[in-house]
Amino acid sequence: MLILAATPIGNLSDASARLIEHLGTIKYIAAEDTRTLLKLARGLNVRLDAKLFSLHEHNEAERVAQLLEIAQDEDVLVVSDAGMPTVSDPGFVLVRAAIEAGIAVTVIPGPSAVLAALAVSGLPTDRFSFEGFLPRKSGERKKLFQELVTDPRTLIFFESPHRIRQSLIDAAGVFGERRASVSRELTKKFEQTVRGTLQELAIWAEEEPRGEIVLVIQGSTEVITRDVNSSDLLDEVESIRGTGLSLKQSVAEVAARYSVSKSELYQAVLDARDKD
Repeated sequence: MLILAATPIGNLSDASARLIEHLGTIKYIAAEDTRTLLKLARGLNVRLDAKLFSLHEHNEAERVAQLLEIAQDEDVLVVSDAGMPTVSDPGFVLVRAAIEAGIAVTVIPGPSAVLAALAVSGLPTDRFSFEGFLPRKSGERKKLFQELVTDPRTLIFFESPHRIRQSLIDAAGVFGERRASVSRELTKKFEQTVRGTLQELAIWAEEEPRGEIVLVIQGSTEVITRDVNSSDLLDEVESIRGTGLSLKQSVAEVAARYSVSKSELYQAVLDARDKD
């Protein structure tokens, strides 16, 4: 079995009891950086008796076969330097291969920089999209922002401290006066979250902030009108219902998607059923 385990993103007190137990008892551990793992174990007062394997972006493809062979009969704990493996960290290739090979994959949940930054941002949390690390080049960042400009979801990105100011400038050029937040050093001693418009945050970032950074940007609030006839709407409601949602939930999703009255659409669905 593969066991994906979230590790602290800063504060060691956030390590779960399950993580500590597994670190001290498991026989095999695949770590993004074995030196970081050893440092974590020392900080948690855990003695490692496991055989350690490095698993990073440069060797993951070559390491998969070896780890899967072990996972056929033994548990293999998979950890990254911070947070959850596979989420902007190594592990995805291994997990996909394990699933294809019929090997069980489970998880030990824990700290998440994505959810922590979203929670403290003050921006809508009902729908959000994690976009990972921003491209290094300005032109590529602007292209990505342009692709997301009409997305109504709250947008979350990872960025480095020495590029955050230019990324905020690029974002402001595409998104305009949208609200945003920048969180740095989450759960650590000098944790900080700054909120404001993208322009205001770009000014704040003139003195280059330190630490690992998460950028959260408000989604689009523009209403996009689509030409669609009533029968299409009814068909889409029924299609969504087929995924397991209730009628009210399905109507609400379609109404929001096409900017129509929820109550009128709900009544139209009931009327259509009566005719049937």
